[in-house]
Amino acid sequence: MKWLSIRIKTTTQAEDLIIGSLYLRGLEGARIEDHIPLTPLEKEQMFVDILPEIAEDDGTAYLTFYVEKEDDGRVVLNDERFTPDEVEAMVREELDELACFDMDLGELSIKVDETEDIDWINNWKKYFHQFTIDDLLVIPSWEEVKPEDADKKILHIDPGTAFGTGMHETTQLCIRQIKAHLSGGDAILDIGTGSGILGIIALMYGAGSVRATDLDPCAVPAVEDNLNNNHIDTSLFDMRIGNMIDDPEVRDWAGYDKYDIVTANILADVLVPLMPSAAAAVRPGGVVITSGIIEGRETIVKEAMENAGLEVIDISAQGEWRSVTGRKPA
Repeated sequence: MKWLSIRIKTTTQAEDLIIGSLYLRGLEGARIEDHIPLTPLEKEQMFVDILPEIAEDDGTAYLTFYVEKEDDGRVVLNDERFTPDEVEAMVREELDELACFDMDLGELSIKVDETEDIDWINNWKKYFHQFTIDDLLVIPSWEEVKPEDADKKILHIDPGTAFGTGMHETTQLCIRQIKAHLSGGDAILDIGTGSGILGIIALMYGAGSVRATDLDPCAVPAVEDNLNNNHIDTSLFDMRIGNMIDDPEVRDWAGYDKYDIVTANILADVLVPLMPSAAAAVRPGGVVITSGIIEGRETIVKEAMENAGLEVIDISAQGEWRSVTGRKPA
Protein backbone atom coordinates (compact mmCIF):
# COMPACT_ATOMS: atom_id res chain seq x y z
CA MET A 1 0.00 0.00 0.00
CA LYS A 2 1.37 3.41 -0.96
CA TRP A 3 0.73 6.69 0.80
CA LEU A 4 1.20 10.33 -0.02
CA SER A 5 2.96 12.20 2.78
CA ILE A 6 2.72 15.98 3.13
CA ARG A 7 5.30 17.40 5.54
CA ILE A 8 5.08 21.04 6.68
CA LYS A 9 7.69 22.97 8.63
CA THR A 10 6.06 25.43 11.01
CA THR A 11 6.13 26.50 14.66
CA THR A 12 4.79 24.88 17.80
CA GLN A 13 2.54 27.92 18.23
CA ALA A 14 0.84 27.28 14.88
CA GLU A 15 0.41 23.49 15.13
CA ASP A 16 -3.28 23.46 16.09
CA LEU A 17 -4.19 26.23 13.64
CA ILE A 18 -2.68 24.41 10.66
CA ILE A 19 -4.03 21.00 11.67
CA GLY A 20 -7.55 22.42 12.05
CA SER A 21 -7.37 24.30 8.77
CA LEU A 22 -6.16 21.33 6.73
CA TYR A 23 -8.65 19.02 8.44
CA LEU A 24 -11.40 20.97 6.72
CA ARG A 25 -9.65 20.22 3.42
CA GLY A 26 -9.72 16.49 4.13
CA LEU A 27 -6.27 15.97 5.64
CA GLU A 28 -6.64 14.15 8.94
CA GLY A 29 -4.41 12.64 11.62
CA ALA A 30 -1.25 14.73 11.53
CA ARG A 31 1.95 13.33 13.00
CA ILE A 32 3.51 16.09 15.11
CA GLU A 33 7.26 16.36 15.62
CA ASP A 34 8.48 19.02 18.03
CA HIS A 35 10.73 19.37 21.05
CA ILE A 36 8.13 20.40 23.60
CA PRO A 37 8.90 18.47 26.81
CA LEU A 38 6.19 16.10 28.04
CA THR A 39 4.35 17.20 31.15
CA PRO A 40 4.23 14.81 34.14
CA LEU A 41 0.58 14.02 33.31
CA GLU A 42 1.44 13.24 29.67
CA LYS A 43 4.26 10.97 30.75
CA GLU A 44 1.94 9.14 33.14
CA GLN A 45 -0.78 8.71 30.52
CA MET A 46 1.48 7.81 27.59
CA PHE A 47 3.83 5.34 29.31
CA VAL A 48 6.38 6.16 26.57
CA ASP A 49 8.55 3.09 26.07
CA ILE A 50 10.81 3.89 23.11
CA LEU A 51 11.74 7.55 23.23
CA PRO A 52 14.55 9.15 21.21
CA GLU A 53 16.68 11.86 22.73
CA ILE A 54 14.73 15.12 22.58
CA ALA A 55 16.69 18.24 21.64
CA GLU A 56 16.13 21.59 23.29
CA ASP A 57 12.84 23.17 22.24
CA ASP A 58 13.52 25.84 19.60
CA GLY A 59 9.86 26.44 18.67
CA THR A 60 10.11 24.51 15.40
CA ALA A 61 7.52 21.87 14.54
CA TYR A 62 6.93 19.50 11.64
CA LEU A 63 3.44 18.30 10.72
CA THR A 64 3.11 15.26 8.48
CA PHE A 65 -0.20 14.18 6.95
CA TYR A 66 -0.68 10.77 5.26
CA VAL A 67 -3.23 9.99 2.55
CA GLU A 68 -3.64 6.60 0.90
CA LYS A 69 -2.90 6.64 -2.83
CA GLU A 70 -5.20 5.04 -5.39
CA ASP A 71 -3.87 2.72 -8.10
CA ASP A 72 -3.66 5.65 -10.52
CA GLY A 73 -1.56 7.69 -8.09
CA ARG A 74 -4.34 10.08 -7.07
CA VAL A 75 -5.74 10.59 -3.58
CA VAL A 76 -9.27 11.21 -2.35
CA LEU A 77 -9.99 14.19 -0.08
CA ASN A 78 -13.57 15.09 0.86
CA ASP A 79 -14.83 12.80 -1.93
CA GLU A 80 -12.75 14.58 -4.57
CA ARG A 81 -9.74 13.12 -6.41
CA PHE A 82 -6.42 14.98 -6.59
CA THR A 83 -2.98 14.42 -8.05
CA PRO A 84 -0.01 14.92 -5.70
CA ASP A 85 0.75 18.25 -7.39
CA GLU A 86 -2.84 19.37 -6.85
CA VAL A 87 -2.65 18.40 -3.18
CA GLU A 88 0.54 20.41 -2.75
CA ALA A 89 -1.06 23.43 -4.44
CA MET A 90 -4.14 23.11 -2.23
CA VAL A 91 -2.01 22.95 0.93
CA ARG A 92 0.00 25.98 -0.20
CA GLU A 93 -3.21 27.92 -0.85
CA GLU A 94 -4.54 27.08 2.60
CA LEU A 95 -1.29 28.04 4.32
CA ASP A 96 -1.16 31.34 2.45
CA GLU A 97 -4.66 32.15 3.73
CA LEU A 98 -3.45 31.67 7.31
CA ALA A 99 -1.12 34.65 6.94
CA CYS A 100 -3.96 36.89 8.18
CA PHE A 101 -3.55 35.47 11.68
CA ASP A 102 -1.36 37.39 14.11
CA MET A 103 0.89 34.40 14.77
CA ASP A 104 4.39 33.20 13.92
CA LEU A 105 3.72 30.50 11.32
CA GLY A 106 7.40 29.79 10.68
CA GLU A 107 8.92 28.72 7.40
CA LEU A 108 5.84 26.91 6.04
CA SER A 109 7.92 24.85 3.63
CA ILE A 110 6.09 21.87 2.11
CA LYS A 111 7.55 18.52 1.10
CA VAL A 112 5.32 16.03 -0.71
CA ASP A 113 6.60 12.47 -0.96
CA GLU A 114 5.51 8.85 -1.27
CA THR A 115 5.91 6.24 1.44
CA GLU A 116 4.90 2.64 2.07
CA ASP A 117 3.68 0.77 5.14
CA ILE A 118 7.07 -0.85 5.58
CA ASP A 119 8.61 2.55 6.29
CA TRP A 120 6.30 3.06 9.26
CA ILE A 121 6.72 -0.50 10.50
CA ASN A 122 10.50 -0.34 10.63
CA ASN A 123 11.13 3.31 11.43
CA TRP A 124 11.22 2.82 15.21
CA LYS A 125 14.00 0.20 14.94
CA LYS A 126 16.61 2.94 15.00
CA TYR A 127 15.46 3.81 18.54
CA PHE A 128 15.39 0.31 20.05
CA HIS A 129 18.65 -1.51 20.70
CA GLN A 130 19.73 -4.19 23.15
CA PHE A 131 20.19 -3.09 26.73
CA THR A 132 20.73 -4.64 30.14
CA ILE A 133 18.80 -4.59 33.39
CA ASP A 134 21.42 -5.80 35.85
CA ASP A 135 22.15 -9.41 34.75
CA LEU A 136 19.35 -9.49 32.15
CA LEU A 137 19.98 -8.67 28.49
CA VAL A 138 16.94 -7.49 26.52
CA ILE A 139 17.56 -7.84 22.81
CA PRO A 140 15.46 -7.43 19.62
CA SER A 141 15.46 -10.02 16.86
CA TRP A 142 17.55 -7.90 14.47
CA GLU A 143 20.56 -7.71 16.81
CA GLU A 144 23.07 -10.34 17.95
CA VAL A 145 24.27 -11.10 21.46
CA LYS A 146 27.74 -9.67 22.07
CA PRO A 147 30.38 -12.07 23.42
CA GLU A 148 30.69 -10.11 26.66
CA ASP A 149 26.94 -10.64 27.31
CA ALA A 150 26.89 -14.39 26.72
CA ASP A 151 26.70 -15.15 30.45
CA LYS A 152 23.59 -13.01 30.99
CA LYS A 153 19.99 -14.16 31.01
CA ILE A 154 18.58 -13.17 27.63
CA LEU A 155 15.08 -11.89 26.90
CA HIS A 156 14.24 -11.80 23.19
CA ILE A 157 11.54 -9.22 22.56
CA ASP A 158 10.52 -6.96 19.69
CA PRO A 159 8.48 -3.82 20.27
CA GLY A 160 4.84 -4.15 19.26
CA THR A 161 2.34 -1.45 18.46
CA ALA A 162 0.98 -1.16 21.99
CA PHE A 163 3.06 -3.03 24.54
CA GLY A 164 6.28 -2.61 26.43
CA THR A 165 9.82 -3.85 25.89
CA GLY A 166 11.39 -3.31 29.31
CA MET A 167 12.98 0.01 28.41
CA HIS A 168 10.55 2.03 30.50
CA GLU A 169 11.64 2.83 34.05
CA THR A 170 8.37 1.49 35.45
CA THR A 171 8.99 -1.94 33.95
CA GLN A 172 12.56 -2.02 35.22
CA LEU A 173 11.39 -1.13 38.72
CA CYS A 174 8.98 -4.08 38.63
CA ILE A 175 11.63 -6.43 37.30
CA ARG A 176 14.02 -5.58 40.13
CA GLN A 177 11.29 -6.07 42.73
CA ILE A 178 10.34 -9.44 41.22
CA LYS A 179 13.95 -10.58 41.39
CA ALA A 180 14.23 -9.40 44.99
CA HIS A 181 11.18 -11.33 46.19
CA LEU A 182 11.00 -14.36 43.85
CA SER A 183 11.64 -17.89 45.06
CA GLY A 184 11.76 -21.01 42.93
CA GLY A 185 8.33 -22.35 42.00
CA ASP A 186 6.43 -19.20 42.97
CA ALA A 187 2.95 -18.55 41.56
CA ILE A 188 2.65 -15.15 39.87
CA LEU A 189 -0.36 -13.02 38.94
CA ASP A 190 0.40 -10.20 36.49
CA ILE A 191 -2.47 -7.71 36.19
CA GLY A 192 -2.32 -5.65 32.98
CA THR A 193 0.29 -7.93 31.43
CA GLY A 194 0.57 -6.25 28.00
CA SER A 195 3.48 -7.98 26.26
CA GLY A 196 3.78 -10.47 29.11
CA ILE A 197 7.28 -9.27 29.89
CA LEU A 198 6.97 -9.38 33.69
CA GLY A 199 5.52 -12.87 33.76
CA ILE A 200 8.04 -14.15 31.21
CA ILE A 201 10.96 -12.74 33.19
CA ALA A 202 9.54 -14.27 36.38
CA LEU A 203 9.48 -17.67 34.65
CA MET A 204 13.06 -17.14 33.43
CA TYR A 205 14.16 -16.54 37.02
CA GLY A 206 12.41 -19.61 38.41
CA ALA A 207 8.71 -18.92 38.90
CA GLY A 208 6.54 -22.00 38.67
CA SER A 209 3.51 -20.53 36.90
CA VAL A 210 1.98 -17.26 35.76
CA ARG A 211 -1.61 -16.12 35.45
CA ALA A 212 -2.19 -12.80 33.73
CA THR A 213 -4.99 -10.43 32.80
CA ASP A 214 -5.29 -7.55 30.37
CA LEU A 215 -8.07 -5.41 28.91
CA ASP A 216 -6.73 -5.44 25.35
CA PRO A 217 -7.35 -8.59 23.24
CA CYS A 218 -4.20 -7.73 21.25
CA ALA A 219 -2.21 -8.71 24.33
CA VAL A 220 -2.98 -12.40 23.68
CA PRO A 221 -0.97 -12.79 20.44
CA ALA A 222 1.72 -10.46 21.83
CA VAL A 223 2.23 -12.73 24.84
CA GLU A 224 2.17 -15.87 22.69
CA ASP A 225 4.85 -14.46 20.39
CA ASN A 226 7.08 -13.51 23.29
CA LEU A 227 6.67 -16.89 24.99
CA ASN A 228 7.61 -18.66 21.76
CA ASN A 229 10.53 -16.34 21.02
CA ASN A 230 11.97 -17.12 24.44
CA HIS A 231 11.30 -20.88 24.24
CA ILE A 232 9.03 -20.88 27.28
CA ASP A 233 6.39 -23.56 27.73
CA THR A 234 3.09 -21.80 27.00
CA SER A 235 1.29 -24.05 29.49
CA LEU A 236 3.08 -22.15 32.28
CA PHE A 237 1.42 -18.87 31.28
CA ASP A 238 -2.37 -18.73 31.58
CA MET A 239 -4.08 -15.55 30.40
CA ARG A 240 -7.54 -14.02 30.38
CA ILE A 241 -8.97 -10.79 28.98
CA GLY A 242 -10.97 -8.94 31.60
CA ASN A 243 -10.96 -6.39 34.39
CA MET A 244 -9.97 -7.44 37.92
CA ILE A 245 -11.52 -4.28 39.34
CA ASP A 246 -15.17 -4.76 38.45
CA ASP A 247 -15.57 -8.26 36.98
CA PRO A 248 -16.16 -10.92 39.66
CA GLU A 249 -15.73 -13.71 37.09
CA VAL A 250 -12.18 -12.55 36.36
CA ARG A 251 -11.45 -12.27 40.09
CA ASP A 252 -12.79 -15.79 40.65
CA TRP A 253 -10.73 -17.09 37.71
CA ALA A 254 -7.60 -15.55 39.20
CA GLY A 255 -8.40 -16.96 42.64
CA TYR A 256 -7.85 -15.82 46.20
CA ASP A 257 -5.00 -16.09 48.71
CA LYS A 258 -2.93 -18.10 46.23
CA TYR A 259 -0.14 -16.02 44.64
CA ASP A 260 3.33 -15.49 46.02
CA ILE A 261 3.70 -12.35 43.91
CA VAL A 262 1.08 -10.10 42.30
CA THR A 263 2.38 -7.46 39.87
CA ALA A 264 0.58 -4.48 38.38
CA ASN A 265 2.50 -1.99 36.22
CA ILE A 266 -0.36 0.32 35.28
CA LEU A 267 -1.16 3.86 36.47
CA ALA A 268 -1.71 5.25 39.94
CA ASP A 269 -5.36 6.10 39.23
CA VAL A 270 -5.98 2.47 38.25
CA LEU A 271 -3.86 0.94 41.00
CA VAL A 272 -5.96 2.56 43.72
CA PRO A 273 -9.30 0.87 42.84
CA LEU A 274 -7.40 -2.30 41.87
CA MET A 275 -5.75 -2.74 45.25
CA PRO A 276 -8.57 -4.64 47.05
CA SER A 277 -8.59 -7.26 44.26
CA ALA A 278 -4.79 -7.51 44.20
CA ALA A 279 -4.66 -7.89 47.97
CA ALA A 280 -7.35 -10.58 47.88
CA ALA A 281 -5.40 -12.57 45.27
CA VAL A 282 -2.01 -12.65 47.04
CA ARG A 283 -1.39 -15.31 49.68
CA PRO A 284 -0.58 -14.43 53.31
CA GLY A 285 3.11 -13.54 53.36
CA GLY A 286 3.14 -12.77 49.63
CA VAL A 287 3.84 -9.42 48.02
CA VAL A 288 2.04 -7.03 45.70
CA ILE A 289 4.41 -5.10 43.41
CA THR A 290 3.08 -1.97 41.73
CA SER A 291 4.62 0.52 39.33
CA GLY A 292 3.57 3.01 36.67
CA ILE A 293 3.47 5.69 39.36
CA ILE A 294 4.74 9.15 38.44
CA GLU A 295 6.67 11.02 41.15
CA GLY A 296 4.32 12.50 43.72
CA ARG A 297 1.58 9.90 43.22
CA GLU A 298 3.17 7.14 45.28
CA THR A 299 1.39 8.38 48.41
CA ILE A 300 -2.09 7.50 47.11
CA VAL A 301 -0.93 4.00 46.12
CA LYS A 302 0.70 3.51 49.53
CA GLU A 303 -2.54 4.54 51.23
CA ALA A 304 -4.58 2.22 48.97
CA MET A 305 -2.29 -0.68 49.89
CA GLU A 306 -2.62 0.00 53.58
CA ASN A 307 -6.40 0.35 53.30
CA ALA A 308 -6.46 -3.07 51.59
CA GLY A 309 -4.60 -4.63 54.53
CA LEU A 310 -1.09 -4.70 53.06
CA GLU A 311 2.07 -3.55 54.83
CA VAL A 312 4.16 -1.29 52.58
CA ILE A 313 7.71 -2.65 52.64
CA ASP A 314 9.41 -0.76 49.81
CA ILE A 315 9.10 2.40 47.72
CA SER A 316 11.69 2.48 44.93
CA ALA A 317 12.51 5.23 42.46
CA GLN A 318 13.99 5.38 38.98
CA GLY A 319 13.96 8.74 37.25
CA GLU A 320 10.52 10.31 37.68
CA TRP A 321 8.82 6.98 38.36
CA ARG A 322 8.03 5.06 41.53
CA SER A 323 7.29 1.48 42.54
CA VAL A 324 5.42 0.58 45.72
CA THR A 325 5.58 -2.94 47.16
CA GLY A 326 3.38 -4.26 49.95
CA ARG A 327 3.24 -7.53 51.87
CA LYS A 328 0.14 -9.37 53.05
CA PRO A 329 0.40 -10.27 56.74
CA ALA A 330 1.01 -13.98 57.28
